[in-house]
Amino acid sequence: MRLIGIGRRRFRPAHAGRIAFLALALGLLGLSVGCSSSGSETASADGTVTVVTTTNIITDLAEVIGGDRVEVKGLMGPGVDPHLYRASAGDVSLLRDADLILYGGLELEGKMGDLLEELGRARPVTAVTGDIPESELLEPTGAGGRFDPHVWFSAPLWKFAARTAADALGEVDPESAPDFLARSEAYQAELDELDSYIRGRVTEIPNRSRVLITSHDAFQYFGDAYGMQVEAIQGISTATEATTADIDRISDVIAERKLAAVYVESSVPRQTIEAVIAAAKSKGQNSMIGGELFSDSAGEKDTPEGTYIGAARHNIDTITEGLK
Repeated sequence: MRLIGIGRRRFRPAHAGRIAFLALALGLLGLSVGCSSSGSETASADGTVTVVTTTNIITDLAEVIGGDRVEVKGLMGPGVDPHLYRASAGDVSLLRDADLILYGGLELEGKMGDLLEELGRARPVTAVTGDIPESELLEPTGAGGRFDPHVWFSAPLWKFAARTAADALGEVDPESAPDFLARSEAYQAELDELDSYIRGRVTEIPNRSRVLITSHDAFQYFGDAYGMQVEAIQGISTATEATTADIDRISDVIAERKLAAVYVESSVPRQTIEAVIAAAKSKGQNSMIGGELFSDSAGEKDTPEGTYIGAARHNIDTITEGLK
């Protein structure tokens, strides 16, 4: 299927009926190209830039890069699965009034793709993954040519997102562009420190145990960047269904590698992981849930895990302590 590119965004063509429905819904909310604000203007009375984000990982990114020049409104809180998320009428209203919309892209927000495309006809809409070279993206087997959207599990790749966010903010607020750039560069230095921290902790895990078992296939960038084998029950989207064969396959890996721990995810129900543990036990390996990892969202706001860096540090600490 041909990809349509608009700026830093990539969309797959939607069905005509769905596009027509979205156009009608947006029209009823007063959104039209003719009445939209230009990319160089800010709509807020106090002069700040209103940024609407999808996942709370992107919310954190916008707040870090934007500083006090932005007001960030996130659609998805902790524990929300972006693969299955559907925008409410209130969400559409927030998106309509945004000076800038930042989203993940690569079909992370699977059920919002048509809406984001339609909104992009009237206002700045940027995928934070849009500047990552395709050579750096992973294309999972059986994904039908789609790229894995979970790029934030590699700290070096998240540096691209920081640059993209700064550029997008600079386009809607040119006077503050130098400040956005400076904050982006400072944040990228923090991401370099995070990258070194993760690499150091992975070395504490014995080679035989460097296998991460999770609910859905969100951690391949982590495994690729940090030298761990990643095995997941479901595919890259939680919209896929786990099968008995999937559970049997993963339990074989647990038994063969004698893994002491497997992991649940904050945005995915734990039933399938519990089924895998039971299957592994029947094969002679007693494994336990080693903790909860943040996958498609960060933790609660105003906690260390509520930031991208805090969630990433929590993840590697939890993985290391369970497997070493």
